[in-house]
Amino acid sequence: MGRRGTHTPQTIPGDPGDRHGFPALVSEFCTDLAARGYSPATIRARRQALATLAAWLADRGVTRPVEVTRPMLVRYQRHLFHYRKTNGQPLSFRSQNARLLPVRAFFKWAVRNDHLASNPAADLELPKVEHRLPKPALTTGEAEQVLAIPDTTTTSGQRDRAILETFYGTGIRRAELAHLNLRDLDTERRTLTVRQGKGRKDRMIPIGPRALSWIDRYLTSSRPRLAGADDDGTLFLTVDGTGFSLDRLTQLARDHVTASGVGKQGACHLFLHTLATLMLEGGADIRYIQAMLGHAELSTTQIYTQVSIRALQAVHTATFPAATTHPPRRAPALVNLTSHDDHDAPKVSASQLLAALGQELDEENRPHPGSTPPT
Repeated sequence: MGRRGTHTPQTIPGDPGDRHGFPALVSEFCTDLAARGYSPATIRARRQALATLAAWLADRGVTRPVEVTRPMLVRYQRHLFHYRKTNGQPLSFRSQNARLLPVRAFFKWAVRNDHLASNPAADLELPKVEHRLPKPALTTGEAEQVLAIPDTTTTSGQRDRAILETFYGTGIRRAELAHLNLRDLDTERRTLTVRQGKGRKDRMIPIGPRALSWIDRYLTSSRPRLAGADDDGTLFLTVDGTGFSLDRLTQLARDHVTASGVGKQGACHLFLHTLATLMLEGGADIRYIQAMLGHAELSTTQIYTQVSIRALQAVHTATFPAATTHPPRRAPALVNLTSHDDHDAPKVSASQLLAALGQELDEENRPHPGSTPPT
């Protein structure tokens, strides 16, 4: 089943028949990434960054990686610094980094695989990434305002409410939600299985009765009207019976946030940030929130504590307002997480967690080139 609003990859300029040109070598580079287990999203992002570089070089008569010199890449880096988006704003240093890192990786790969004799990007210094405070999360009242926007008397409104409740109640990312299947939902145990989520890892997380009730309403009344003859079990469907693209989910969430009038910007990731913030305020141990969101590693700190799904459900219910129809009680530590193996492990702070969540925003909010307008 296709996905509504899927993007068309940007064409890489050059002769596709030239095995030493950018089209052939970028294709080989991406194939190598796939063989080494990189996710499709990572490969797509790297290909896009290289397509942008190749287009800039082609305008200057350079169509082969072997023709690229370090001064050219330095000028390209300056081009990114001076570039202005359609709204007149410059690229953040984080965004500039995201466009330059694949360039360094590509030329390193090209040398290692004997496509180039030397690496023109070897000494390319990346811009220092700014450290930003995380954007404000929604309060409980503001979240309720957003959730109340969809018209639940309509098929699409019931679906949108179920999607927003799932984002809010579980903190999953848009790519994780887009790939949910009916089999991933266990209503009896009140769990949701996220397959190949953050870090390409599976995880099981709790989902409260409130979100489940909206999903059940959608499954009973709305999804049968959306599903086609070739239904593959994708949980959330668009009006033509296909799965959601990432850009379409972003627009859906952003439209409802804007329409709510809460005065805060954001889309899918805003709900993840809100869940983390509210659970922290409710007294949840930071490691439970890490397990909920799939953050096995933050900065250079790894937490090895294994959290059981039942313990995670208990903390989620006790600390997150939308996990139940009853007001949550404050529960700083329902289960002792300390083990003999992690006495010396430094504990991740709340600010570190929120900063790590903020780092995901740029990639999520960057539209894919060639995306078809969602409807």
